Amino acid sequence: MNKKPSSVDVAKAAGVSQSMVSRAFTPGSSINPEKRELIFSKAKELGYRPNIMARSMITKKSKIIGFVFGYLENQYYPLALEKLSREFQSKGYHSLMFFSDHQSSADEIVQEFLQYQIDAVILASVSLSPDWIEACHSLSVPVVLFNRAIEADDVTSVTSANYEGGKKVANYLVKTGHKRISYISGFVESSTNKDRERGLIDGLKEHQMTLFSIESGNYNQKQAREATLSMFTADKVITPDALFVASDHMAFAVIDTLKYELGLKVPDDVSVIGYDDVPLGSAPSYNLTTMSQPIDDMVALTVKAVLNRIEQPNHPPERIEIPSHLVQRKTVKDRNHP
Repeated sequence: MNKKPSSVDVAKAAGVSQSMVSRAFTPGSSINPEKRELIFSKAKELGYRPNIMARSMITKKSKIIGFVFGYLENQYYPLALEKLSREFQSKGYHSLMFFSDHQSSADEIVQEFLQYQIDAVILASVSLSPDWIEACHSLSVPVVLFNRAIEADDVTSVTSANYEGGKKVANYLVKTGHKRISYISGFVESSTNKDRERGLIDGLKEHQMTLFSIESGNYNQKQAREATLSMFTADKVITPDALFVASDHMAFAVIDTLKYELGLKVPDDVSVIGYDDVPLGSAPSYNLTTMSQPIDDMVALTVKAVLNRIEQPNHPPERIEIPSHLVQRKTVKDRNHP
């Protein structure tokens, strides 16, 4: 049986050191491009392939980032996952995805973490329980929350400025003459929803106004439809003249329900504002006015935060907030000018 070629064989054939061969096969490492090409060429001639698992046993690093998602229905999360995965890949890391939800125990997924020896975990669209924190700490696995936040030791979070975003929505709707402003919430226990709702309420208070009504959409289109129908039932003499919806994903269902089930015009009868600024929002069929969460900034800062925690285990946890801004399209009417 022929012996498999080793990195030593490649180094000898290329006339370089074994460490240079190792660097050549490490994405993002510093090495002369011509040397890298020579090493790849000799490796191909010899039929050499690096053993990533063996390398991880030596370095005690798997170069794997675990992603835990609660759902991917919202366009924002598949887009974020792709961008995060590509960015980590460019830095020599691989992505492994798991699914959970706010009712699930962390135990099962943590057992999978043990099998793969992941270097860090990113949680998105899922809430972090004390069990999660304890389990990840027991594995010395740094935790970074994407689009969620929690007041806990040793947990870094990256979000948009959701509270300020809620206030901006309140100010904009009041400025454009709206008097009956309602809120369709996301998952009521999530930090993003709580901050957006609190910002909206506080923003209205600054104008001596209160929230007209509130219903839960739970970041789910079916429930967002039901919330809309509840707000505009026939027995309600007075209904909202503006809806702030906690995500674009729900806002699309809200607009469809208003138009096609209730026969209302958006924005002539009801104004609608979403949150996220996903690509579908700019389509002519919606033209959704929304609060933008700059996804490229969110991704870049998440990657930086994860690598900081991996490379510097004592790096202090951070709560990173990125400013969000209003994207004005066609679903809000200026009621000051009928």
